[in-house]
Amino acid sequence: MLIRSRESRPFFPSLNIKSTVERMGDSFFGPAPSVFVGRAGYPDVFVGPLASLRYDEKQENPSEWFGRGYYDIISMRSMMLRTKYKHSVHEPSRFIEMNKEIAMATKPADVEISFRSKPGFRVALSSYIQPMGPSVMIEKAALAGNVSISPKIEKIVTDELKAAEALNALYESGVDIYKGTTILSSGALGITKKLVPTRWSITASDDIVGKHLIAKIRNMPMLEQCMVYESTYMDNHFVIVLMPGQWEFENLEAWSPGSNSSSDAMEIAQEYEPFSGRTAYAEKEAGGYYASRLGVTEGIAKLGKQCKAVVFREIGPGYSVPLGVWVVRETVRDALKSVPARFESKEEAVNYAKARLRVPFFEYMKRSVILMQRNLRDY
Repeated sequence: MLIRSRESRPFFPSLNIKSTVERMGDSFFGPAPSVFVGRAGYPDVFVGPLASLRYDEKQENPSEWFGRGYYDIISMRSMMLRTKYKHSVHEPSRFIEMNKEIAMATKPADVEISFRSKPGFRVALSSYIQPMGPSVMIEKAALAGNVSISPKIEKIVTDELKAAEALNALYESGVDIYKGTTILSSGALGITKKLVPTRWSITASDDIVGKHLIAKIRNMPMLEQCMVYESTYMDNHFVIVLMPGQWEFENLEAWSPGSNSSSDAMEIAQEYEPFSGRTAYAEKEAGGYYASRLGVTEGIAKLGKQCKAVVFREIGPGYSVPLGVWVVRETVRDALKSVPARFESKEEAVNYAKARLRVPFFEYMKRSVILMQRNLRDY
């Protein structure tokens, strides 16, 4: 079997899913940890449970994947069967209600699914979503037992809240961003409830919760000194500089030749937002920008300090196949959990960051908004 992504060359030529799928035949009975909503053909999209062919309690929880290797993650996720049924994002139905229950469930719901044909053996890889295993069209689907839903989730979902308000309420109640994203995607949130394609819901969740945290950060006291954080995972190296001042955020990405990039030369992208916030989508970095910003705002909110933040992300050739923006989110989260290097001046902090980066620093300086700013603390 050849694993292929539209965004990368073939990778991992053999994973042991063929025999598992063949033993399954034309139906499935077992746990479904999540649901997946496609975007092709919107507003008529493919939606259905993500069924586990070999259950692992961490299969649908990227917050617990950090540190695991390529093969381990793809092997685990290749056992997630994507089941599909064509459905309007606007129309309610018993099938959609079943998917909402699966999305909100405290533990994976058992499902019974019969197929229109046998699943193939393709593993899907993407820069946005987590890897997934084979896909198959649904003939019939039903829950195979009662579904347990947390009272706090049930209360928030049934309240008359807009989707963004409900998502923030879930986050504030301790529901992780990944669970909140799935619930949003399933169409369970909002006054006018509708399905949200999974790829869109990932970035929307990062953006919504990020803005919610930024609103708090804007009212916090200023950071007193500069701090530099660092973390590396999957050949994604992050250096994060926090500096005293009103909230501003900047994300710089440098893609090396041989990484998950289509170019033979180094590519550097920059996105920035001022204190007042962005007015346009971060086209140059897309979901990676919002995942990075969420990880940073979570860390800053825990510090209880307002500051400027500059994120450097250097992607090496070891990141040759995409695994989804969770890699960005979790590596930034890991960095902000570490003990930072502390400095009294911006110049000292920038010089330290410069020594930790591989790309010639002038390439960042000529693109950066925040690094080129001067204030009284710099003199």
